[in-house]
Amino acid sequence: MSADQHVLRGRTAVVTGAARGVGEAVARRLAERGAHVALLGLEEEALAAVAAGLPTPSHHWHVDVTDDAAMAEAAEAIRGRLGRASIVVANAGVAEGGPFVESDPDTWRRVIEVNLVGSAVTARAFLPDLLETHGYYLQIASLASIGAAPLMSAYCASKAGVESFAQSLRAEVSPRGVGVGTAYLNWTDTDMIHDADQHEVLRRLRAKMPPPARKVYPVAHVAGALVGAVERRAPTVYVPRWLQGVQAVRALLPGLVTRFSRQELMRSEFSATGLLGAGGRAATTNRDV
Repeated sequence: MSADQHVLRGRTAVVTGAARGVGEAVARRLAERGAHVALLGLEEEALAAVAAGLPTPSHHWHVDVTDDAAMAEAAEAIRGRLGRASIVVANAGVAEGGPFVESDPDTWRRVIEVNLVGSAVTARAFLPDLLETHGYYLQIASLASIGAAPLMSAYCASKAGVESFAQSLRAEVSPRGVGVGTAYLNWTDTDMIHDADQHEVLRRLRAKMPPPARKVYPVAHVAGALVGAVERRAPTVYVPRWLQGVQAVRALLPGLVTRFSRQELMRSEFSATGLLGAGGRAATTNRDV
């Protein structure tokens, strides 16, 4: 199917956390299929550069996804500039690692705010458009939504939360013609993961995972699968696909993870990482303003 014939052609798509990584790649793939893309995030210069390179009418908005008023203003501005959103990809997210008992309360809370509260604020801001357009909302979740890992309590809690949020939202808005999907991702080749590998706590955590679970997947591959889910209005998408099988045994995971922790991770001392990657640094700066 050519870009002129594509189902996404001319539709308005909103992507949060679009300055880099998965968000940027998804925005590019949506634009290649003819969508007009609104890029939201905290890194204004990077957002502007991404928007300028897209092949369709696209614009960027510097906005914190946890700010209800700012997100409502962005939604109104997008409506006026690009039209009502019929696709929303709630991708904005941050991570940190380290023992919970030594974690900085503000940093821990910021992970929950961006990943979980920010997803809810995003949905609230754009649901009026999605209800009008009978659109589709894609929530980016994680393997961490299925099985919590030690030393990543804030990230795991937030991703379990967004899974439940998306499931609840789907049940509410599906009868009104809005599709809601949940994307379960594993390690993806982004600056967040590159930064994570610089910290012993997360480098050791990934190294001790089974080989399939520690593999890092190219951003382009992940973005392709996500945009495919948008096209199909899929209720779930798993990248890699074997993650779907983990759902069948998720009740066993807490015991297995606890045993693994006793045998492997708890033999060493770890320190907190702070928020990871350029996106994490942007979220830290915005928190402190």
